[in-house]
Amino acid sequence: MPTVYTSSVIEAPASDVWSLVRNFDGLPEWVPPVSESRIEGGRPADQVGCVRAFRLRDGGFLREQLLGLSDYDLSCTYSILESPMGVANYVATLKLTPITDGNRTFAEWTAEFDCPPEREQELVERIGRRVFQAGFDALKARFG
Repeated sequence: MPTVYTSSVIEAPASDVWSLVRNFDGLPEWVPPVSESRIEGGRPADQVGCVRAFRLRDGGFLREQLLGLSDYDLSCTYSILESPMGVANYVATLKLTPITDGNRTFAEWTAEFDCPPEREQELVERIGRRVFQAGFDALKARFG
């Protein structure tokens, strides 16, 4: 099972960063490849079990389900239900940790999934760089 791990330091308090990223429907505000998003069935965006449907700027369509959200741990966990990437059993967690030296944030984004062995390296790099790191870079620019 491939694992993606990406981390970064954001020059802003963890509470400020969390107020933006905890919105499960807010990807277009901070993940550059995402053009639009909506929560299905009118459910609240912070309700475990809700499903977000979103479109990428390149036309791709994804559906993800919120599996866990913790304001205490500053973390959210979600799974992919539908994606053009060709992954299965995809589960990811985004976690923020306050850095008390300078009132900054340590951000970690991890994912595990199944895929054909010949696509493993490509998908790990694509998810890590074009999704996770791109999101972190956008957060750094926003809070910089």
